[in-house]
Amino acid sequence: MTDWTDPDTFAQALEHAETREKGNCFEDFAEGDVIEHDPGLTLTKWGNEAWMSQTLNHDPAYWRPDAAADRGFEEPPIHPDYLTAATLGITVEDLSEKGGYFLGRTDVRFAQDAVYPGTHMSVESEVVNTATSSSRPQYGIVSWRTRAKDLETDDLLMSYERTNMIPRREPLETDGGATATEEDDDNDLPETFVTPEGGYFEDFVDALEIADEENGAVAYRHERGRTQDDVTVAQLPLATLNTAKQHHNVDVMADSPSGDIVTYGDVTRSTALGHARSDERTWREVGFDDESFHTFVTPGDTVYAFTRVLEADDDASSDVAGTVRFQHIAFNQDDVPVYSGTRTAEIQKRSN
Repeated sequence: MTDWTDPDTFAQALEHAETREKGNCFEDFAEGDVIEHDPGLTLTKWGNEAWMSQTLNHDPAYWRPDAAADRGFEEPPIHPDYLTAATLGITVEDLSEKGGYFLGRTDVRFAQDAVYPGTHMSVESEVVNTATSSSRPQYGIVSWRTRAKDLETDDLLMSYERTNMIPRREPLETDGGATATEEDDDNDLPETFVTPEGGYFEDFVDALEIADEENGAVAYRHERGRTQDDVTVAQLPLATLNTAKQHHNVDVMADSPSGDIVTYGDVTRSTALGHARSDERTWREVGFDDESFHTFVTPGDTVYAFTRVLEADDDASSDVAGTVRFQHIAFNQDDVPVYSGTRTAEIQKRSN
């Protein structure tokens, strides 16, 4: 009788066995395809608080009933970062589990109404574009428009467009040539960096006025850092159904460019935003644009944040807030940027 657990026997069995693969290749996507992701996810208070605590997002309105009521919520709602991560996590098995570089995300928008724990979420993605990659013939480039909805009411919860490199089944044949690019020498920084005195809307307005008078910029770094550990690298993505091997399979990733498993991009992003929000009076998140992930974040790396204030507008959904547009840059312990994006948020006014 064959002992399948005998090491030599099992090694032979592995050589003969076919691997049942997960995920889709570039050739599986065509413009206009709509993918309904299964399973969905129920957004929970536990998942919300676990995400917020580990990424240092401590806005009391998402934790305490009294603070939530002051903000006009029925109860502490789901944080937009957890909603975003859960939405993308559900899509990974169908869209990007094969691997490939996360090139960016834009037009991230949230519903006006708050989302509460217990919401049953369904997610669908539409292929909006496919393209070849001249620099990496073994990959193609795919963009999807992803929408998360309330399964019971069909109300839209959030949406975004993201772009990934996706492995091809058959690499393109190329002539091995490279496309020349022009160097960008326009790297002159302003002489004056202005830091807001506080975190209210008026503080950002005042800082922008000072910077304009001095031909400077409102730009500053945040003191906190968060070193990546087993919770942030593996547990948080698993809680959002993100099954990509990049976050869980050390064996496979040992031979990858990163040399190790990597942090889920939305963990990196949310951690940096948590650092930034700790220095402001956030009233409501409006949306994000031009999000890019610049290099790998691996276990042991520390995520810091840098903020540049771009503009402020008195108009907002509530009289108690104004709207501010930021650029946030996450960087590691070597001062290397790992994420960047523009963010629009309503910031509480001091006078209210």
